Amino acid sequence: MKSSSPDACPCGLGPAYIQCCGRFIAGAVAAPTAEALMRSRYTAYAREDAAYLLATWHASTRPPVLDFEAPAPRWLGLDVRSHVQSDASHASVEFVARYRLSGRAHRLHERSRFVLDAGRWYYVEGEMPA
Repeated sequence: MKSSSPDACPCGLGPAYIQCCGRFIAGAVAAPTAEALMRSRYTAYAREDAAYLLATWHASTRPPVLDFEAPAPRWLGLDVRSHVQSDASHASVEFVARYRLSGRAHRLHERSRFVLDAGRWYYVEGEMPA
């Protein structure tokens, strides 16, 4: 459940932002798992941190730029449905992210693929489950 504290991490795990996803986004440490990277990327979307999102996107699929749409969505919560480590360097995370845009509620349901490359996890691509 997401904390209502103003310094709570948007990913919903509970600790303050700086002790949770903030340490990954600041570059203090690398996300240790694909799930931790996915949560930090959700947080980066909530904070509109394009630099972090691009830096954690694998070079094989990374877009040249990342623009946030206007008006910006208000991210409301994250539900991680599964984290599957298929081998030492590949994993997937299925999640549902809730957001509000122009007064309407939306849900983003995605199964994301991640790869461990040179000791760091990277987002590769996502698909919408049927």
